[in-house]
Amino acid sequence: MDMKNHSRYEGGSSEFVEKFLHELGPKSYSFEDLQRFTSNFATSNKIGSGGYGEVYKGQFPSGIQVAVKVLTKVDVVEETFMAEVSTMGKAYHRSLIKLYGYCFNINMKALVYEYMENGSLDKILYDSLLSSSIKWEKLYDIAIETAKGLVYLHDGWDERIIHYDIKAGNVLLDKNLSPKITDFGLAKFMKRELNDISLSRTRGTQGYNAPETWMPASRVTYKCDVYSFGMMLFEVIGKRNNGVGESWFPEQVWKNFKNGQLDEFLQDCGITEKDREKAKILSRVAFWCAQYTAKIRPSMSDVVMMLENKIPVGMPPYPFQFGQSAGSSMPPSLQAIPEVDSNVASATDERY
Repeated sequence: MDMKNHSRYEGGSSEFVEKFLHELGPKSYSFEDLQRFTSNFATSNKIGSGGYGEVYKGQFPSGIQVAVKVLTKVDVVEETFMAEVSTMGKAYHRSLIKLYGYCFNINMKALVYEYMENGSLDKILYDSLLSSSIKWEKLYDIAIETAKGLVYLHDGWDERIIHYDIKAGNVLLDKNLSPKITDFGLAKFMKRELNDISLSRTRGTQGYNAPETWMPASRVTYKCDVYSFGMMLFEVIGKRNNGVGESWFPEQVWKNFKNGQLDEFLQDCGITEKDREKAKILSRVAFWCAQYTAKIRPSMSDVVMMLENKIPVGMPPYPFQFGQSAGSSMPPSLQAIPEVDSNVASATDERY
């Protein structure tokens, strides 16, 4: 089934879901299969939990390790299931988690993903021992590869895929510390001919979600993912949670940037002189991504080019001002870069 026809199944009955699944590529597993893979969902194999349910480490008979995500939140389980399978059923990119299969029956609704040995990015960033063991240059590479995964979601299909929940906790790292975006339970498709869409409810995680995703009667574009990515970049810079109130880290970065003290501030963050230039680029890119007005934010393809130093990063306006003028514009260097054409970025394009 063509992914662009997914919308007709949204919120549909179980028979619609079953027809939808039958036409997709991932393999169907039984409840008994999942029991075998996870040693009957042994507590010792539980590796994560959230509002959706729980995640268990498992293993195929072939020896391949997997992560089994069990959906238990009754009011949204079918919507979440459909969103994840429709997005990941055919999507393939090295920076997106791989979906092996699913279980969909009365007793169990679960998704079977590839297992990521190093867990989520937030756990590494917030743990001083783990973060100190990773070179800052590697964190910069993780940011770039994650951005490339978002380029694929936004520009790799006939319709844009909006993730809606980009955050450090939804970026997983494999044994080589290569990142993969996960958790597509909130993902939606957006037709390219539409400038924006409305939301029936708030989407995303507080502290990461763009203002337009929670403000009443606002319209949303794919650039809400750009905002969330910017919030994640601040956490990479500080190797810490962004926090709230007066200790809100993004505001601290901005104040030091504005006062010409960013070098000293980055040094206090533990970033050595050899990594300082890239850290300053990352800071400026984060400011552009986190702009209050969505139209001012760059596309993710521009973000990749800025991070890779292929285009200059202009001087950003103050990002966090709720009264910011919608008439503000990006610097000429960004205006001159066209967004990736959907005919160029095909579904199997691995440039990113």
